[in-house]
Amino acid sequence: MAIHLYEGDLPNGLNLGAVVAIDSETMGLNPHRDRLCVVQLSSGDGNAHLVRFKKGIYDAPNLCKLLTDENVLKLFHFARFDVAVMKKYLGVDTAPIYCTKIASKLVRTYTDRHGLKDLVRELAGVELDKQQQSSDWGADAITEAQQTYAASDVLYLHACKDKLDMMLAREGRTELANAAFAFLPTRAEMDLNGFEPMDIFSH
Repeated sequence: MAIHLYEGDLPNGLNLGAVVAIDSETMGLNPHRDRLCVVQLSSGDGNAHLVRFKKGIYDAPNLCKLLTDENVLKLFHFARFDVAVMKKYLGVDTAPIYCTKIASKLVRTYTDRHGLKDLVRELAGVELDKQQQSSDWGADAITEAQQTYAASDVLYLHACKDKLDMMLAREGRTELANAAFAFLPTRAEMDLNGFEPMDIFSH
């Protein structure tokens, strides 16, 4: 595994392929309060690319071009949060999207464990170390342990997607999953507009 750390944006000319796993690290779980600190990406080749942002500096044209490229599928786990954060701080509507958490909830109905750690353990056979999850991502420099943690969040999403795709097809829920993925930018926009705790589809 190789980890490449960049300051402020992806380098020019970096090609991560047609399906890119993406995750983000923030100062907390409230996009209005907790700033975006790191975006990590992987093409599924065992390498991770980390973009670190200084406070208030989010001019990242190469990353934004990737996030909005209609020919590149963006692969997330819990895309709802990450897509909202990208919208808030990078000013882009990320699409198209695949979310392994949604896929898992639609097809792994035999369990209520849909977190990344559980998903990667079952579908990729890898035990993730989540120790750095609550560390200070806004520090002047991120540690090697933080970089390894951030990388692990994207390195196995392709393998999980492959398994989930087979399960969705087997259970006849692929179209349902695709419809849910397509709704995610709208759901993220609603979250940013204060509707996060509300289920608009409830009575």
